[in-house]
Amino acid sequence: MTHNQELTPKFHPELTPSLEELEAQERRLVFRQFTYDDAWALGSLLVDLARERQAPVAVDIHRAGQQLFHAALPGSAPDNDAWIARKRRVVERYGAASYLVGTRFRAKGTTFEESSRLDPDVYAAHGGSFPINVEGVGVIGAVTVSGLPQLEDHRFVVAALEQFLGL
Repeated sequence: MTHNQELTPKFHPELTPSLEELEAQERRLVFRQFTYDDAWALGSLLVDLARERQAPVAVDIHRAGQQLFHAALPGSAPDNDAWIARKRRVVERYGAASYLVGTRFRAKGTTFEESSRLDPDVYAAHGGSFPINVEGVGVIGAVTVSGLPQLEDHRFVVAALEQFLGL
């Protein structure tokens, strides 16, 4: 077994989610509130899940421009922090998950990089950043994971949010 195989989490391959499925995730994964304690609890849950899966990820939670949580697990690298920042900026700009934003461009027959007119060194519509959407308030931040292939990053965050929100 190679080093990378040992670190790769055990995910079951599935079909790429449809635009409708991704939009439904966003409607479902809404918080009643999001406090500093919530950021710590959600970040800690993500770290625990990553350790269980031996996932070589970095985890980040931002709210209103402030970093509330950050952790880098074994196998992650400084590049993961750069990816986190780029994916998070997409959530902040579009108010939607980074993977959903990229999927919307692909559904139009183009790519984010070709058509957004945004600097790809600053923005990345790749999976792994999900909006922190508070009921009655809107998007106030993002929870982001980097280190796995983009669909796995997205699914990892969604699974943690479902568990955290009890869905």
